[in-house]
Amino acid sequence: MSASAYTCRGDQKHRFGIRLPASNVALGADRPGVCVEGLGLSSHRHGAVTVVAVRGELDAVTSREFDEYLATARRDSDRIILDLAAVDFMDTSSLAVIVGHWKKLTARNGILALAGARYRYTKTLWITGLADRLPRYDTLEQAIAAVSDGAGGGGEDGS
Repeated sequence: MSASAYTCRGDQKHRFGIRLPASNVALGADRPGVCVEGLGLSSHRHGAVTVVAVRGELDAVTSREFDEYLATARRDSDRIILDLAAVDFMDTSSLAVIVGHWKKLTARNGILALAGARYRYTKTLWITGLADRLPRYDTLEQAIAAVSDGAGGGGEDGS
């Protein structure tokens, strides 16, 4: 993965030595991405819903950036969808990040939903039982429709 594959935030040198170009995106608008080797994060708005698209690997190396990115998204919106369709690997450190933000959002009547999680790459969701606890949808479109109308508690498990 090259650093130029995604629009990045800030003009700072990342801990992996990747130069992150400056961005002039205003808070609350579509947010630029974060570039870490093996991980790509970006977000965009659909009305009151913020979609955070994740590409690559969610693991112990990338969980800090993932956490920071979700914290920023959570400040802008209380309805967040994690688009996991392009995740190639997920370990339990990333689950801790997801659960932490899920708890913070639900404590203020917000929603954190998952979209496009593929069992082969995100099986830790199922092994830990989180796939049955968090609102989960096959497609991003289904998640946006559910979370936009305020339901957001359903998903594939029908709860």
